[in-house]
Amino acid sequence: MRDTDAHGFGADPGQGDALETELADFVRRVGELRAARGLPTTEQHTLLDAALFELEHVAEDLWPAWRSRLEAQRPHSPRTPAGALADRAEQQLFKALFQRLPLPVALVDADTAVRRMNVAATELTGVRAGYAAGRPLAGLLRPGDRAALRSQTAAVARGEGGRSLRVHLQQDPTTPLLVTLTALRPPNEQHPAVLLVLQTDGARTAHPLPSASASPSASPGGRGAARPDLTEATRRAELIDVLDAMTTALLLDGGGEPQQVLNTAARVLSAGFADWVVADLSSGGVLRRVCVRGPENDRAADMLAKKVIAQDPADCPLVVETARGGPASLQVRPDDLESFGRDESGDSILVQADVTSLLCVPLQSPLSGGGPVHAVLTLFRTGARLAFSLAEARVVDVMSHHIALAMRRRPS
Repeated sequence: MRDTDAHGFGADPGQGDALETELADFVRRVGELRAARGLPTTEQHTLLDAALFELEHVAEDLWPAWRSRLEAQRPHSPRTPAGALADRAEQQLFKALFQRLPLPVALVDADTAVRRMNVAATELTGVRAGYAAGRPLAGLLRPGDRAALRSQTAAVARGEGGRSLRVHLQQDPTTPLLVTLTALRPPNEQHPAVLLVLQTDGARTAHPLPSASASPSASPGGRGAARPDLTEATRRAELIDVLDAMTTALLLDGGGEPQQVLNTAARVLSAGFADWVVADLSSGGVLRRVCVRGPENDRAADMLAKKVIAQDPADCPLVVETARGGPASLQVRPDDLESFGRDESGDSILVQADVTSLLCVPLQSPLSGGGPVHAVLTLFRTGARLAFSLAEARVVDVMSHHIALAMRRRPS
């Protein structure tokens, strides 16, 4: 059995707080492992390894620490004053070396929250370092790999030795990444950090987001106008096409029945804009699922659609919160895999659909000035598709007002 003092539970004056934090983190990680049960059997080997690591952590670390805490509270000696700060020039040198390393590396805490990420890592993941700072690196991975990375990172931070595992980025699920983890003890800091090195078999040629150094207005000497961005212009044109298609469909739909209007809107949005569209009608505070549209000619998607249509919207926290008048929600790589509830067997819907981004919007008439919510519309994008952007979320918000007005329209 390992000595619990080596992991910070026995000799640290704040051992109670540290142990409570470890227990809370353990409960959360177990919840993530439970939520990932809906993955195919072929993808559950990594989850099994992570579960075994968690059980070992309980048996050899948490339980002895908890038992020691119950028996007696160890006295602690005052901490010695911190040593003199390292030379500033040397610190700058090490920061420059970190940023210029040719391998993608990131410095994270025990919960995979990013503290530093070098240029190569931002180019590999397609996420700017400023955006990634403070956010969990595990959120960039496929849902089935997140719990494994969190568990292994927590184990390394506890001092259980370096290790490696294979994971997949959500934006490029076909390319496996080898993640190597090792523990570091930054000077003048109480808690350890974990250094991650990311390696891929092949070079990625396209990034979901531009790198921090790829400024569209950059030119020699810092002068000169930005070149036209054909990709951005194309996306704007596509948004206008979707908005036009929605307006046309709502005008042609003369019935005005709420369920018919929602089916019309779902048909337009599922034609290339979103992979999944789920519509829930709200009447007198009661939610009722009236429409689910997923990928066509896909047997697995058809089976999942039956599970979603049979789901009670009241068991979907995200839908319930939106129906109560909450704001529209845009989530990229959602952390809470239970936010859209579970199927009858208890498996997460978001995991089974491999959701990489989602939009959940309330349908309220703009004429009512924030009146009752008539329905809730939820859109999913899955797999390697680009996540919903803020511009797309704004267009969906505009369409939601149009759909709400159409639902109030009286049949001619």
